[in-house]
Amino acid sequence: MDWLPVAVVVVLALGFTYTNGFHDAANAIATSVSTRALTPRIALVLAAVMNLLGAFAGVRVAQTIGSNIVTIGDGGRGLATCAGALVGAIAWNLITWWRGLPSSSSHALIGGLVGAALASGGGVRWTSIVERVLLPMLLSPLLGLIGGYAVMAAILWAFRRQHAQRVARGFRYAQTASAAAMAFGHGMQDATKAAGVIALALVAGGYQGRGSDGIPWWALALSAIVLSLGTYAGGWRIMRTLGRRIIALDPPQGFAAETTAAGILAAATATGAPISTTHAITSAIMGVGATGSPKAVRWDVARNIVWAWVLTFPAAGLAGAAVCAALLTLT
Repeated sequence: MDWLPVAVVVVLALGFTYTNGFHDAANAIATSVSTRALTPRIALVLAAVMNLLGAFAGVRVAQTIGSNIVTIGDGGRGLATCAGALVGAIAWNLITWWRGLPSSSSHALIGGLVGAALASGGGVRWTSIVERVLLPMLLSPLLGLIGGYAVMAAILWAFRRQHAQRVARGFRYAQTASAAAMAFGHGMQDATKAAGVIALALVAGGYQGRGSDGIPWWALALSAIVLSLGTYAGGWRIMRTLGRRIIALDPPQGFAAETTAAGILAAATATGAPISTTHAITSAIMGVGATGSPKAVRWDVARNIVWAWVLTFPAAGLAGAAVCAALLTLT
């Protein structure tokens, strides 16, 4: 088969990864920047480097995307499925970035894949989606809330007799490590997802055997590099939402939120579950904020974020289906 359609899908996958980088850059660094633990530019460099390193530790997530979400046809029909999914996910990323809403790039991609697969007559592995996507999608925010609350409560108890300014100064330094861990987890999750779609395209194009769950090293490397470039481009709109609008964070709170989210990402990656870094850090921030007073959390902002979460899967799915159907009509 002609290599050009496959190359177009690879370019679209990298375009999605770039939007993922600047869309989700705030996930790793918003709390560190808002507490002044790191300057914005240093934080972005740190996030970009750790995203790059984390990409090579999360191949199980790429295998889930590449072989456990949908089955696609051969040739142009399969490639149209991949292209539709990616365009739908990119569109949703850009819309939510413009609105400053920290939605999930991961679930946008999965929703796009499902919608495009249905439009092209492909198969959807519903059991796998329930077990590997929907259940983790519901559990990760719950764990973020509980974990953020528990970690922050432990910090408050452990340092209850210490001088507040001295504690804040210490956690400002500690946030360098927690932000790095968060960015590493983001790389493990999000850099590999586009590589999974590239593997699907290679199968459809006849360049990789059907049934193979192998992820080419060059796809991982390209995804990691492009994610890092997108991260360095920054995501200031979403950073303001996470770092300031949900709750005014101090360094101990920022450390607690980042540590909680990094732990959730590491556990999910170990099981191959493609969860949302956005869900993990946003819910952790809410849990941390609730240790002081529920009124400290701006629940109206949180409500808007949750609505974006709910709409992501169907909106990206509809967009992916529409683009895929249009491509099949044209070819």
